[in-house]
Amino acid sequence: MDLGIDLGTSEVKAVLVDAAGRVVGQAHGAVPIARPQPQWSEQDPADWWSATVAALGALRAEHPAEFAAVRGLGLSGHMHGATLLDARNRVLRPAILWNDGRSHAECVELERREPRSRALTGNIAMPGFTAPKLMWVEAHEPAVFRQVARVLLPKDYLRLLLTGEAASDMSDSAGTLWLDVQRRDWSDEMLAATHLRREQMPRLVEGSEASGTVLPTVAQQLGLPRGVVVAGGAGDNAASAAGIGVVEPGTAFLSLGTSGVYFVANAAFSPNPAGAVHAFCHAFPATWHQMTVMLSAGSALRWLRGAVHGDSEAQLVAEAQALPAGAEVPLFLPYLSGERTPHNNPHASGVFFGLTHDHGRGHLAQAVLEGVAFAFLDGQQALVDGGARIDSVTLVGGGSRSAPWAQLLADALGRTLDRRSGADVGAALGAARLGRLARTREAVATVCAAPPVIDSFTPDRDRNERLTARHEKFQRLYRALGPEMGA
Repeated sequence: MDLGIDLGTSEVKAVLVDAAGRVVGQAHGAVPIARPQPQWSEQDPADWWSATVAALGALRAEHPAEFAAVRGLGLSGHMHGATLLDARNRVLRPAILWNDGRSHAECVELERREPRSRALTGNIAMPGFTAPKLMWVEAHEPAVFRQVARVLLPKDYLRLLLTGEAASDMSDSAGTLWLDVQRRDWSDEMLAATHLRREQMPRLVEGSEASGTVLPTVAQQLGLPRGVVVAGGAGDNAASAAGIGVVEPGTAFLSLGTSGVYFVANAAFSPNPAGAVHAFCHAFPATWHQMTVMLSAGSALRWLRGAVHGDSEAQLVAEAQALPAGAEVPLFLPYLSGERTPHNNPHASGVFFGLTHDHGRGHLAQAVLEGVAFAFLDGQQALVDGGARIDSVTLVGGGSRSAPWAQLLADALGRTLDRRSGADVGAALGAARLGRLARTREAVATVCAAPPVIDSFTPDRDRNERLTARHEKFQRLYRALGPEMGA
C-alpha cells in the first residue's frame, strides 16, 4: 500500500492506493486561509500539520488494515509558498502563499539585481514565486529575515515534521526562482540576488526518489508502520500529471478548475518567459514541463451566476446551449483576477464587449464560456511558441464535468480532449504513485500509466474556424484595452 498526501490551499487530501494502483480510501482535513491585508494570503504551517493528522486519522479509522500496510508515502502541495524557519526549525511568521500579490516591486528589483534571471530560471519573476516574497520580508520585516535559517515550501514543511529531513523535489523547487531549472540545481546567482545562501535551502532530490523515512515517534503517533519511505514528491501540478499519466514528452493536461492550467511534459528544458509560460522540472529525472496559468477559469462562470442570480452554473451553460444558431454573442475578457499567461498583468480586468439590448443571460454565459476557452487558446499558443509538442490532452478539473464546455474547448483549441476515470483524485494519487516509485524503483511508465479514457471531444472544423476568427478579435480587444489596464 502507498499513501499520497496533497496539501491544497484549502484542505489536505490523503489517499490510500493498493498494489493494483486503485484508490481504496481517501480523506480530507480543512486548512484556513488568512487575508490580513489586500493582496495578502497567508497560512499558519501548524494548520497544515493539524489537517494532515486529521486526514490520516480518518483514513486509519476507515481502513485500518490497509493503513497498517503502507510502505511508501508521497507528498504534493501548492507551490511557491514561503515557510520561514529559524535555526531550531521554529516557524518565524505565517507562510506567504502562492496567491499572495504583495511583492510586485520586488519582482522588478530581482530582475534588476540579476539580469540573467529569466535565462537561469526559465521564468519571468512574478509575485507568486517564492524569491520575491523573501525580498519583501527583508524589506518590511528585517528582524524576521535576519533569523531565517531555512526556507521550505509548504509540502516540504510536512516532510520535515514527518522525517526530520529538510529536502525538496525538483518540480516544486523550480517554482521558487532560486533553481537553475536546466541544471536541476540551486542557482548561486539567484540566491545571492535575494541575499540568501545554499545552506538556507533544502537538499534537492528527484520527485520519484526517496527523501527519507518516517520518524519512529511520528509513525507511532500516526499509526503508520516503521520504515515508511517518503518520496521527494512534487508540486501540485506535476503530481497531478503523475496521477493521470502525463509523463511522456508530448502528453498534456488541461485543468478547468477555479483557475486554469495547461500542462505539457517535455524531454528538454523549453522556456518561454516572454509569453509568461512557466518552465519547470517534472517529477521524474531528465524530464521537464511547460505550464500556462490563467487566474479565472471556472471562477468566471461562478462570478456570472452570482451577478445574474442564476440557480447554478449548469443552468447558465444550458441557457447558452439554447441560443439559436448564429446568435450574436458579446466577447468577454475573463481577467477578473488579473492574468498570468500570456500577459503577466496583475491589473488586467474583466470586460464584456459588444453588448446590445438583444442580449440576455444566455448570451453572457456563452461569452464567458468562450472567453475562458480563448484564454486557454492564448496559453496553447504560448506553449507552442516555447517549443512544446502536444500530442494528447487530458481534460481535468471541476469544469470538465460539463460536456458542452468540454466540446467548446475542443472546438476552440482545435484538439481532441480526453476525459479519464479517476482524474478527480489528481495530485494525491500522483503523490502516492511517487511514493511507490521511491520504494520499488519500478518503471515510471508502469506505475504512472494513464487511467482509461471515459470519453473524448473532437473539434468540429466549422466551429473551429468561427471561433478562430472570434479569438483574433478577442486578442485585438486586449491589445486595445491593455494600456488602460496597466499593460
